[in-house]
Amino acid sequence: MQINPPYLMFLGDVPDALAAKTAAGVVDWRRDWCIGQLRLPGCAADLGIPDISIAEAVAKGCRTMIVGIVNAGGVLNESWIPSIVGALEAGMDVASGLHIRLGSDERIAHAAFANGRQLFDVRVSEQRFATGKGTKRPGLRLLTVGTDCSVGKKYTALALETAMRARGFDADFRATGQTGVLISGRGVAIDAVVADFISGAVEWIAPAAEPDHWDIVEGQGSLFHPSFAGVTIGLLHGAQPDAFVVCHEPTRTTMRGVQHPLPSIADVIDLTIRCGRLTNPEIRPVGIAVNTKAMADDGEARRLLDDLAREHDLPATDPIRFGVETLVDRVEADFPRAMPDAKRA
Repeated sequence: MQINPPYLMFLGDVPDALAAKTAAGVVDWRRDWCIGQLRLPGCAADLGIPDISIAEAVAKGCRTMIVGIVNAGGVLNESWIPSIVGALEAGMDVASGLHIRLGSDERIAHAAFANGRQLFDVRVSEQRFATGKGTKRPGLRLLTVGTDCSVGKKYTALALETAMRARGFDADFRATGQTGVLISGRGVAIDAVVADFISGAVEWIAPAAEPDHWDIVEGQGSLFHPSFAGVTIGLLHGAQPDAFVVCHEPTRTTMRGVQHPLPSIADVIDLTIRCGRLTNPEIRPVGIAVNTKAMADDGEARRLLDDLAREHDLPATDPIRFGVETLVDRVEADFPRAMPDAKRA
């Protein structure tokens, strides 16, 4: 699919910032594509870009409205329909990362057809996938895993791609969620793949490659999350990672949307290794990425990271606040065959 920028980011009436994480991710990594945001009354999220109307968005050259919302079940709320129809009638295409197809609503389907506009359902892939085989394939892969949902797995993977490329690595971000697909222009929303084919879809996303090529695979969910662990385990087996980074939000006590307690970082490392060995016996952790946004003070955040690094004998950082250079250092140390030629010399 070819989704055309610039974008109008639609936030609807989401109850918190995490419910708009798709929109926030696109703005953070493709800021120049995002002209403004459209929020309904009661919206509790703000992307930090101008609030504009549909008419203003069209006047500023917006070509696509992005429904940048995440909710349980990926449902299309009735309160959003007038805005989506309005964007189509004004001449914009509409793209969505929801599970529910935009065209499943007759009003939206009719508006798209009547105005010659396109509907993009990013979670829906026309690609047919085989079942995963688990056979060791050439190339190197790094997977971001989490203690919970929405802890920074995508941001960490994108930051690692950027930093590794800057050092001369042959590295590519591999999107497995709707936001990552909107950011990178390729990938598959793994949580929308029929369960039997999840690992096969990941093998397709990150296929056999040159020995020194790194695929940086975006993680999803958590092995400990009762709602989403099925997606996480299929992703782990299909990615066949040589390395993984644990992503964590330190202020939570329960996992998002459920009452189950947050697992420890040590628990995640142990279970990821035990499960990951099925398709890659050499799997190993190379770092910890911590979302310290809730900590106002840099000193407090650094003390936490230093404590975690000592406790787990791994580099620990906040990719947004402090960068991922220490994680790349560990990759270089643990996988010397993947180092740029200049460093080998």
